[in-house]
Amino acid sequence: MDRKRYEAGLSVRTEVLGKDYVEKAVDGATDFTRPFQELVSEYCWGVAWSDDTLSRRERSLINLGMIAALGRMEEFALHFRGARRNGLSEKELQAVLIQIAVYCGIPAGVECFRIAKQILEEEQQARL
Repeated sequence: MDRKRYEAGLSVRTEVLGKDYVEKAVDGATDFTRPFQELVSEYCWGVAWSDDTLSRRERSLINLGMIAALGRMEEFALHFRGARRNGLSEKELQAVLIQIAVYCGIPAGVECFRIAKQILEEEQQARL
């Protein structure tokens, strides 16, 4: 493992997905799952997300579309929250979800809007 790339990835992963989520994933790793957590931090976050060619906003947009197309809704929720941390507005995310519905199908759009609505309501409640 490239320690520098891992640490950079862990930092970006934490900024995008949140400290609680990342600490739970990394600290909760077992001998069996630890190599996978290291792979995710080093390569997904240390190589792709740490590259400044694309902004974090752009990466969030790309990820939402790909993850929706794959039907990985738990990951979609995680990255929707990350997209909010990366500064995407409700209006921008609404446009993304409509595009997902057109290109991935209405059932995918229904599920993505359901998840997004829940997350936006949680954000609203947290602000009160």
